[in-house]
Order: sequence, then C-alpha cells, then structure tokens
Amino acid sequence: MKNRMPIVLLVLAVLGCLAPLAGLYPVFLMKGLCFALFACAFNLLIGYTGLLSFGHAAFFGTAGYVAGHFVKVWGWSPELGIILGAATSAGLGWLIGGLAIRRQGIYFAMITLALSQMLYFVCLQVPVTGAEDGMQGIPRGHLFGFIDLSSDLTLYYVVLAIFLAGYGLLQRVVNSPFGQVLKAIRENESRVLSLGYDVDRHKLLAFVLSAGLAGVAGATKTIVLGFETLTDVSWEMSGEVVLMTLVGGMGTLLGPVVGAFVIVSLQNYLADKVGAWVQVIIGSAFVLCVLALRKGIVGTIAARLQPKAINA
Repeated sequence: MKNRMPIVLLVLAVLGCLAPLAGLYPVFLMKGLCFALFACAFNLLIGYTGLLSFGHAAFFGTAGYVAGHFVKVWGWSPELGIILGAATSAGLGWLIGGLAIRRQGIYFAMITLALSQMLYFVCLQVPVTGAEDGMQGIPRGHLFGFIDLSSDLTLYYVVLAIFLAGYGLLQRVVNSPFGQVLKAIRENESRVLSLGYDVDRHKLLAFVLSAGLAGVAGATKTIVLGFETLTDVSWEMSGEVVLMTLVGGMGTLLGPVVGAFVIVSLQNYLADKVGAWVQVIIGSAFVLCVLALRKGIVGTIAARLQPKAINA
C-alpha cells in the first residue's frame, strides 16, 4: 500500500493541473481544495483515531479570522497569514484537545461542540471579527513578496500546492508507526494502553495535527474568497465536514477529497436553481450514501475492487 502513496499523490497533482484547462472555474476548484483539505484533516481523527469531533469548525474559522486580520490590517504577506492562522489553530487544538481527550465517545464529541460554540460566541462579540457582518475586503497580496495572486489561475496553483503538501503529509502520517498506533487506538484502546503506549499523548498529537491542517484550509479559503464570516465557526460547518467525510469514505485518504467536491458541487451548482431545497437534496444524498454506500463512495469502490484494501 505504501508503494501506491506517491502514485495517488501524482495522479491528484496531474488532475489538479489539468482541471482549469477542462473549463472548471478556478475559484470553485480552490474552494473545493480548501474543503477537501479540511475534510482530510478531520478524517485523521474520526477515520484513523476513532474520535468524533463536533467542533472542528473552530479551527477552520479561527485560522481564517487570524489570517484575514493580519493580511488586511497589518499588511502581512498571504503565506505568513496562513502560517500564523495554522499555528493559532494548532495551539487552540492543543487547549481543546487537552480537555476533550479526557473523555470518550459522545462525551468527547459534546465537549468539542461546547467549546466550539463558546468560540463562536467570542467571534460574534469581539469587534475585530466584524461580528455578523464578517471580515470583508481581505487582499490576496503577493506570495513571497513578488508573486501577484490577483489572478485566479495563479492563486489556484498555489492553493493546489498547499493541498498536495497537506495531503502528502497526511499520507505519511497515516502510514507511519505513529499512524499505526492511531489505528490500533481506534480498534482497541485498552489493548494499546496495555502494551505500554501513551494513548492520551497520541490522541492529543493527532488532535493538534488535525486542528493545524484544518487551520491551513481555513486560512487559505479566506485568502481565496477575500472575506471571513461566522459561518466558518458555526456548528453547521462542523456538521458539514462530517458529511463530506462520511459521503466520501471515512478511514480512506481519498474519500474526504471526493466527498468535499461532491458537497461543494451540489452547493454551488444547485443553489441558484433550487434555492433552499439544495439542503434537502444534500440530505437525501447523505441518506442514500448511508443506506447504499455504507463505506462511502471511495470506501465502497475500494472494497469491491480490492476487498483487503485499507487506504485509497
């Protein structure tokens, strides 16, 4: 399976480079890539560690606000804004994860949801976020001081590189000894503990890494769209990333990518045609996947083509 890792990454890189040439809008593709990285980061927890977080929007949105503020107000370059946003989310993940991993199951999920909603209230009240109006007019700036990101196509290839770097990192983590311990924790935490592993430490590291990558996705999305709103820190966004992961295939590396693009495509192309009914369509698609494709799109395909496959 490890021998297939570079091949999958290479295929994603080739498809990503050719996508704009096929007539797909760069802004749509960039939005899809940001959500794909967000879903992949979330999948590290639920798919490989067995931890269901209902508060991952906190890391996604916080990074967006931090990056947007420093790029717009302080005049920082976009790469520094993204790095600072990701670091802030990782630090927040260390705080929230340190509290949440003390509990398991539904209690873990409820703690992450409660702390995320507390952060949502903070973002709603503090002036720097723009409250309900959000943070508007965030400039794209110049990458490394000389690459102008005002062009959608130029920015797209930068976002593609960020996504591929994040995806490659997750590939390496999942297939490393650390990743094998995470899978063992998912299957039987008590046995891993009896073998002498520090289970809480592994959980916390996975949580911080997931939060940091979610922050990279959120900060990048803010640079792409030029604004940040309360939507990205709301509980609905946490539910949306769960939906993306389950539709694509939980516990597969490629599944969250497919799930993210499926959901983003439905939202973008159906919103103008059916209005609010798009939520009904997305909900119906989710129910269909749960009933007919219990392992998600990629998980089901992988199981039929190669029953013993673990990762896509």
